Amino acid sequence: MAGIYIHIPFCKQACHYCDFHFSTNFRNVENLIEAIRKELYMRKEFLQGEQIRTIYFGGGTPSAIPDRDIKSLVSELKSVFEVSTDAEITLEANPDDLTDEKLSAWREIGVNRLSVGVQSFYEAHLKFMNRAHTNNQAILGLKRAKAHGFDNITMDLIYGIPDMTMGQWEHNIDQFLELDLPHLSAYGLTIEPQTQFGYLESVKNLKVEQDHIYNAQLDTLIQKLNQAGFEHYEISNFGKKGYHSRHNTSYWFGVKYLGLGPSAHSFDGMTRQWNVSSNMKYIRGIDLGELNEEKEILNHTDRFNEYILTRLRTQWGVNGEEIREKFGDSNFEIFESNIEKYLNSGHVNQDGQVYFLSSKGKYMADKISSDLFSIV
Repeated sequence: MAGIYIHIPFCKQACHYCDFHFSTNFRNVENLIEAIRKELYMRKEFLQGEQIRTIYFGGGTPSAIPDRDIKSLVSELKSVFEVSTDAEITLEANPDDLTDEKLSAWREIGVNRLSVGVQSFYEAHLKFMNRAHTNNQAILGLKRAKAHGFDNITMDLIYGIPDMTMGQWEHNIDQFLELDLPHLSAYGLTIEPQTQFGYLESVKNLKVEQDHIYNAQLDTLIQKLNQAGFEHYEISNFGKKGYHSRHNTSYWFGVKYLGLGPSAHSFDGMTRQWNVSSNMKYIRGIDLGELNEEKEILNHTDRFNEYILTRLRTQWGVNGEEIREKFGDSNFEIFESNIEKYLNSGHVNQDGQVYFLSSKGKYMADKISSDLFSIV
């Protein structure tokens, strides 16, 4: 089983925190979509005939391009690959794009999961982050999506927004619960250098919240969603039973995936490659029959470290037997030695051969993972 990711690099406006590849110029949409179609055929052997279990339209803002382009890409994918009849087909959408016309079209195309970037239900926060939608558009759009039969919807929230009070954060969580959606992705605000927030921080014109505020808001989120019956199955993801993201879970379990479009990444178990992060360079390369990409061959140590990094973030944790089987006794012995201090400190719990982060361990997942990496 494998997955396909399609990067649609167009947005109505630039959110101040986002460093993903995108353009606010829609002039080349059709040329870009045609280039993705061509790339699809150029790379049809990458997944070696494996059945496609998930398709994910990310970006950028896939909901901002014409429905006919989404339809044509889904049709092409199904003609080239064996797509499972129950494949999860996700489309990222902005709340202001959740119109009756678009929702009906997506349902007809076969999209069965929506990922909606709400981020906050406060107008001041939305303006601060330069989001294109309003609070009312978010609430009405999500209700409209449910009315159109979308029962598998996830939305995003951001915590750690400067000057956001705990009361405001609790309201955001409560509003999500009131909408009765089955999945939430929540991210702490990160200041990336090549963004508007990165610039403001560099000139000392942006207050960044301290770690204890981030942790307190994450702790509140975990408590509220646990009480509401959600599983905290990955550091940033909460889902009701049966509603975990199949596409993202595949990433964490090392499943192969093909990435199409500018800046998209692909992984076949042994190599990782990524397309150029430029619409015009991508289009020109494809028109010449060339894949404008970079490639990294993962050695034994790289694959071990990636296993630790991705699996420790999840509720399924790291399995000692898998380490021995996939990476050998020497790597397991290094892992066993390095993890002992976190078992003793209570940051990691152990159940037989499975090691997973405790509640307090989740606040320092990256630090723990890096300490468990092998350099052999």
